[in-house]
Amino acid sequence: MAELTKTEKTELMNCLLDMGQLLLECGAEISRVEDTLSRMAKAYGCDDVEVFVITSFISLSVEFPGEDVFTETRRIYFNSGTDFTRLEDLNQISRSCCSNPLPVEELRRELRRVASEKKQFWTILLGSILATGGFAVFFGGSLWDGLAASLFAIGICLLQKRLGETQITPAGNNLLISLLAGLCVGFVCIAVPALHMDKILIGDIMLLIPGLAITNAVRNMLGGDTISGLVRLTESLIWAAALTGGFMTAILIIDLVL
Repeated sequence: MAELTKTEKTELMNCLLDMGQLLLECGAEISRVEDTLSRMAKAYGCDDVEVFVITSFISLSVEFPGEDVFTETRRIYFNSGTDFTRLEDLNQISRSCCSNPLPVEELRRELRRVASEKKQFWTILLGSILATGGFAVFFGGSLWDGLAASLFAIGICLLQKRLGETQITPAGNNLLISLLAGLCVGFVCIAVPALHMDKILIGDIMLLIPGLAITNAVRNMLGGDTISGLVRLTESLIWAAALTGGFMTAILIIDLVL
């Protein structure tokens, strides 16, 4: 490919950092992020590439032929989501760049396109309804328990969507949502004795457990990214503790009422 201008090199650095940030936000493991950025930078003619990534930070240093080293860093404020559709789009972009590097401006447009893609809320809602109802029945609940868990799942999804637009941390979200969900389930079960509170809560809690985050943490540690794995594992345990605290507080309040 033709040699990049000074402006294009600066823009390329920003694009690589954007790529890394999007990968983290989609739930990619640390080794994937580092490998992707390194391969893309070399595809654009960089002689030496040094990438350091943890869950909340990216450091990228590249050296172009005959140039000084370019170094950029970026702080990542949100990376707890998982979006396999966007992750596959990003992987396709990286593969295209490695086989035949895109012009920097086109790469910028492609990254903006992926960044603007959002999950359709109705698909999240439908999946949550099916999952919570299925788990409630699977763990011994009745069909009515499954239906009740599915209805409460709608409220949980709406709360997650609304709180996701605020500055509340994931741990705070889990604490507030689990507390409100536990109280609502408890009072409904008091009003309708045929329902089983424990089975409904088992179904609904599945929407809030940070299972994928914990899996990524263990995968990072097994892959040699110990610091990133420990950071992500600690975050996941804090989220889980907040979730437990919210439900336990709700149960204690229900017991006091009874």
